Order: sequence, then structure tokens, then C-alpha cells
Amino acid sequence: MSEFGKISQVIGPVVDVVFEGGLPEIYTALRVTNIAVNDKEWNLVLEVAQHLGENTVRTIAMDSTEGLVRGAPVKNTGSMISMPVGRETLGRILNVIGEPVDQAGEIGTDKRSPIHKLAPSFQE
Repeated sequence: MSEFGKISQVIGPVVDVVFEGGLPEIYTALRVTNIAVNDKEWNLVLEVAQHLGENTVRTIAMDSTEGLVRGAPVKNTGSMISMPVGRETLGRILNVIGEPVDQAGEIGTDKRSPIHKLAPSFQE
């Protein structure tokens, strides 16, 4: 499986990415740098939603795609989007990729859980 791909098409929040040498699995998180979001590297998360042929995936962006260009490098994280879990998250406000947005500082836990999994039983 390829660690890096390239953007081939951007249509609103939908971004197609070409990988040579193997496709990431469905629900895998990819990262790309988008200076329209902020000035950090690999700051935009894309989630693989569909395989298109042998070397292209269709993804959904978790933030603005304004400013993305064809040919931009995309990094395969090899894992799903995950959220912090545990008592440290109680009362906190997180965005769709698990980052705190309540201006209360970082969340003091390293425990994370993928967003695509079965819900816990009622007893848990």
C-alpha cells in the first residue's frame, strides 16, 4: 500500500486521490496540507468513502477544500479517524476529528477510539 498519493479532482467536499501501488481501505483517514484552513502541515483530514477503479479513492473532506489543487501530496495515515475517550472528555466540545474547540486547552488523555465501530452495549 502506498504511503502517499496525489489529488486528482476536487468537487466541493469530495476529493479524489490517486495512489500508485495499493489503495487505502474504506474509512481510512488521509491528510493533506491546505493553507486555506491554517498554516500547519497535514492539517486537512480526508476520509476514504469509495474505491474508484484500481488506483483512485473518493474521499470526504472534514473541513474546507477551498485552495486545494490537483497534484497536491496526500498522506495515508493507515488508520481511521479517532476521538479521545475517557473521563477527560466529559463536558468538552470536540470537532469531527477529535480536536477540542471549546478553548479549554488540550484534552489530557492518550486513549482514543475509532469513529466507525459498534456502539457499546447499554450496560457499558
